[in-house]
Amino acid sequence: MTLRHYTILDKFIVESDKAIKTVFGKPETSAREIPGNDLGETTLSQQEAKRSIGLMRVNHSGEVSAQALYQGQALTAKLPNVRQAMEQAAIEENDHLVWCEQRVHHFDGHTSLLNPFWYVGSFAIGALAGKIGDKWSLGFVAETEKQVIKHLEQHLDQISKDDLKSRAILQQMKRDEAHHGTVALEAGGAELPPPVKLVMRLMSKVMTTTSYRI
Repeated sequence: MTLRHYTILDKFIVESDKAIKTVFGKPETSAREIPGNDLGETTLSQQEAKRSIGLMRVNHSGEVSAQALYQGQALTAKLPNVRQAMEQAAIEENDHLVWCEQRVHHFDGHTSLLNPFWYVGSFAIGALAGKIGDKWSLGFVAETEKQVIKHLEQHLDQISKDDLKSRAILQQMKRDEAHHGTVALEAGGAELPPPVKLVMRLMSKVMTTTSYRI
């Protein structure tokens, strides 16, 4: 069997297709059932619904960024097993993307208008991390997932106790993110220097603050 070698143009077309599907279309998913699908909807106050929209919009933007991060790393990863791990994680992150979008639309909200910006920035960071070396790329994934879990825990505290479907989604996302972080460390991820972690937290703060409103 002859393996096809992709040209730079081929890769550009493939990555552009993934970007368009992530930000505007229907990305590839694992076809898992939406968490909480068997739970009934409860009536929320206007304030509670507005909070759910904002928080799930933030999580949707976070998943757009995560998708771009994984795609960028998969593009430049040197080891085949690392590339495969990044691609599998990207598919599972797409599940989160679809789940969050579904909840935002349920409350007649819209996803963040800044998503194209988050995708481009995160893709560039992921590609750079992969270029520097697989151990640092994996370490970046592990630290990203660690910070995402903290955000999810905060959102579970803030979102209405009656929004059972959104809460079920956040809880499943938290489990998935923990798994992705563990896989990255077990694959050889290195501990990132404190200054890098600080910059990541500051960038995350900017993204969550703006996506909640825009």
